[in-house]
Amino acid sequence: MADKIAVVTGAGTGVGRAASLALMNAGFTVVLAGRRMEMLEETKKLGDNISKSLCVSADMTDPGSIAALFAKVMDTYGRLDVLFNNAGMGAPPVNFEDLSLEQWQAVVNTNLTGPFLCTQHAFRIMKDQTPRGGRIINNGSISAHAPRPFSAAYTSTKHAITGLTKATNLDGRMYDIAVGQVDIGNAATPMTDRMVAGVLQPDGRKIPEPRMDAKAVGDAVAYMAGLPLDANVLFMTVMATKMPFVGRG
Repeated sequence: MADKIAVVTGAGTGVGRAASLALMNAGFTVVLAGRRMEMLEETKKLGDNISKSLCVSADMTDPGSIAALFAKVMDTYGRLDVLFNNAGMGAPPVNFEDLSLEQWQAVVNTNLTGPFLCTQHAFRIMKDQTPRGGRIINNGSISAHAPRPFSAAYTSTKHAITGLTKATNLDGRMYDIAVGQVDIGNAATPMTDRMVAGVLQPDGRKIPEPRMDAKAVGDAVAYMAGLPLDANVLFMTVMATKMPFVGRG
């Protein structure tokens, strides 16, 4: 993976940090993108490829900030081999009819429009560079398959990411751009800390749910990223083995 350049959004915490560290360990030069520079710097210090990787402050709800991120990548490295669209957020768990338009739009802007814009920039770079092509990996989540209670905004965007993955995989073929998706269930990150005490189930109960080490997700992303461009993982589900997803609860 020498001289391979990867961009990870939301690289400061959780799955983004785990994926960044796994990519560094595999030899990638990683551009760590996120809103909080201090968290990005912490991720960089934890990695094996410290001297080559780069921290860039970027807001996935701001088209100008996204454009500046990819301009920085090109100014610094001159190419892009992997993009991991990871940054995401949820809305407060309220009754569907009480979800405000502003809350809905905040989730859509971060989880769907952000990856759409990042993918556009990646396409422009990957189709014109030499050697041509590259790989884009989207964070889809278990919610790309099944919702939790009171998660309309998050679930809708993750279902939409599946459509974006399929469409861009098709549109990228002629340019040697491979697009895939990793659907994650209960990785142990700050976002899932609440599951330890108990999380709401469809039958109204609140029960603790098993979690898994986020490193398993990072390793999966690094595996996908390391494939030759004539092979692709279109969809991969990485989940806590005993979480209530398969079957009825």
